[in-house]
Amino acid sequence: MAKSVLYTNGVIAARETGLLGNKIVKMCEMSADDAFRTLTESGFAKGASARSVFEYESLLYADERDLDDFVREYAPSECEKIYFCAPRDFHNAKAAVKAHFTDGSVEGMLAPDGLVSADTICRSVKDNDFTNLYPALKEVLEEAVKKFTDEGNDFISGAEIGVLFERAKFKYLLSACKKNHTLKKFLIAKCDMTDILSAMRSASLEQAVKNALFAGKVNESMICALFTENDDKALEAFKKTNYTDFVKLCLQARAEGRPFTEAELIKDSVEIDYLEQRKYELKSKEPFIYYVLRRTAENSNLRIIFVCLMAGLKDTDIKRRLRAL
Repeated sequence: MAKSVLYTNGVIAARETGLLGNKIVKMCEMSADDAFRTLTESGFAKGASARSVFEYESLLYADERDLDDFVREYAPSECEKIYFCAPRDFHNAKAAVKAHFTDGSVEGMLAPDGLVSADTICRSVKDNDFTNLYPALKEVLEEAVKKFTDEGNDFISGAEIGVLFERAKFKYLLSACKKNHTLKKFLIAKCDMTDILSAMRSASLEQAVKNALFAGKVNESMICALFTENDDKALEAFKKTNYTDFVKLCLQARAEGRPFTEAELIKDSVEIDYLEQRKYELKSKEPFIYYVLRRTAENSNLRIIFVCLMAGLKDTDIKRRLRAL
């Protein structure tokens, strides 16, 4: 039974004092050992222990599992629980199918449990029995298995299977979250930005259209416009959307032969950036969503920081890689 929003927001107010905040930026300027010491002295991942910086991953894992437990216990409704947990089911289903049909190992490919345990998903693929899965996951797994069975491994690319599961995931999330204006807004933006970036990386228009999700507001004519030689025409196609600056950034990167790093960061941070701008106006279920996103972003950034520090990167280079600052 879901907790009341008022009670949950009270719990969040007490817990958010444990967020690292500006310490994240300062850690970029430290040695790996000093950053690790700062993390442990901050009381991060209470109850978990790690003796050296080489064990930082165990602390992140412990904190992420604690956050999972928080989501399952305090989600204001099933909608929020689905939003944060269901994507893992589709990831694990894709991994299980690929491993099963290519005689590979699923070890190291699985995400933590979502709405369904990863073991249940793997067993369902192995037994070709999806009766214990919810309809959206069952449907995409049956379609994926049929593709491998009918066409054979040699005719199915990893990209094709990836698009299949991404489309199914966003279709399910958009349906489940259709009454939550905030989450629906996030999903549409992420779909659209994903399609724009995918098109920018595609070798041809045909490939771009084939790989597009088309689950948001971006349509085929907009994707076609990205393949014109005139950037003004490309931008014109997006003038009635909120993506003109995003498209301009992508076009500049493509023209200069640069990776789409900045655009990727914008896409990955779209949720928390939106809520951050309105953090003093959050109402109803939004404080819960904001808190979960902040903790998720901190864990992602900590992983980036430790990998980069141990690789000897400069603090300026590390900061450029961080999400949602």
